[in-house]
Amino acid sequence: MERTTEVIAPKGHRTKVWNAPNTLSFIRMAAIPFVVGCLFDPGPFASFLAALFFSIASLTDLLDGFIARQQRNETAIGKLLDPLADKLLINSALIMLIPLDRIPAWMVVLVVGREVAVTGLRGVASLEGLVIAASAWGKAKTVFQSIALIGLLLHYEYMGVDFHLLGMLLFWVALVITLWSGVDYFYNFYRGRQRKVIKGD
Repeated sequence: MERTTEVIAPKGHRTKVWNAPNTLSFIRMAAIPFVVGCLFDPGPFASFLAALFFSIASLTDLLDGFIARQQRNETAIGKLLDPLADKLLINSALIMLIPLDRIPAWMVVLVVGREVAVTGLRGVASLEGLVIAASAWGKAKTVFQSIALIGLLLHYEYMGVDFHLLGMLLFWVALVITLWSGVDYFYNFYRGRQRKVIKGD
């Protein structure tokens, strides 16, 4: 018999924790120590391994969302774990790349600052009874950040391709999308509050 861990929510509602999408999110978080550990060695082989672990972890992000939609198995815990795993994976890799001089610190500060600001905004919106859905810009941000990071993690030249240069070019695009998506979240929050006030009147 399959054993399932459950969380008892208010009003007696039970939510499964160990379903397939949530397990993939946990796997993504479990990959973080391997990526970080490899980046303590700046050499080509360790960089390749870091990029490999990061790539595999990033693929689980595509799979867990697809499986959750196909199986109609989206849960409240899954909605928390999925973006949390993404942020932990990406931000951990970014921070580790700073001492290796593979990315400017100010770029990392902007990305991490945006994530903190949007997370705080979501908390405020929740308290006010507003739900800010994930936007297409937010999803594009994650995709571009992940692809750019694979190039920055590889760093060295392979088959005539300068992966560091490629990674930096893609990360500039990712940075613009990241900041724009942050502005978009704040705009949607403001618009949602205005509608709520109008409806309340």
